[in-house]
Amino acid sequence: MINKSIFGHFSLLTAALVLASLVGCKGSDSKPDDGKPAAAAKQTFQRSGYACCNLHYEGDWISDSNLAQLAFIPAGTPINVKKIDGYRAYVEVDGKPMRLGHDYGRAQETTEQWVSKIVVLDDPKARIAKFPPTVRKAIEAGKLMKGMTKEQVVIAVGYPQTNENPNLDGPYWRYWWSSFGPYYVYWSGNKVSKIDGHSETVGYMTYKGK
Repeated sequence: MINKSIFGHFSLLTAALVLASLVGCKGSDSKPDDGKPAAAAKQTFQRSGYACCNLHYEGDWISDSNLAQLAFIPAGTPINVKKIDGYRAYVEVDGKPMRLGHDYGRAQETTEQWVSKIVVLDDPKARIAKFPPTVRKAIEAGKLMKGMTKEQVVIAVGYPQTNENPNLDGPYWRYWWSSFGPYYVYWSGNKVSKIDGHSETVGYMTYKGK
């Protein structure tokens, strides 16, 4: 009876260990939460600076899609980065709580790299003040014009999505007016040679003032 009892306990223990092993293997296949990288989600990342460029937003959301049809925060607006949580950054824009969303360029750059790119340490208004008057007015309007440099285009309409434009030395940059309406900025050297896309989009994005 004693031997049978010991054997019975041993069998139960073995079964329990096998079950625990299987559960452990299943747990290792679990995926991180959507919107968060596999690494630890919450990270300490504090940075005080300025909007590198005109940043388009909807509500409290600033996405790296930077859709041109949306209202924008002017270049040089103070931004205080509070923390990064996965593919999101929690910030204060001129004292107002907002969020930055790294939605499209995740494979090309980390959230920290993207945030550091759009929240710059030096106020771009000092650079803007040195541009020709027509370029300054185009930037204030969030529009483009032929002859603009790459720096001026970035300040006026932001960076293009890095998933579609991994190399900014290419012959053109692809931007988006809306989720369904792309437009293209073509380069001749370091200057804009053409703005292309749907005629209405091109008309809206082109600065026509003097």
